[in-house]
Amino acid sequence: MDPSSPSSKILYPEWQAEYHAALLELDPKRLFERVTAAETAIFDRLQAMSHNSDGHAERQAIEDALPSLRVLKRENLGFPDWEKK
Repeated sequence: MDPSSPSSKILYPEWQAEYHAALLELDPKRLFERVTAAETAIFDRLQAMSHNSDGHAERQAIEDALPSLRVLKRENLGFPDWEKK
């Protein structure tokens, strides 16, 4: 990742590094591991944040990140589209 690019700015290192690694992974064999690591990091962070009421911006960032992980799983890993009606 180019450290000078705006997308490389990590505001929430507890989970964003894993998330960015998943988004940038090109090897289909490693993608599953990256997505799983990102989801685990997000889940762990949400658990840690559940005991305090602040962190609205980080919660919003997580809400924005999760759909991208779902797309990766569906489009690149063959997971079913659970939102399809």
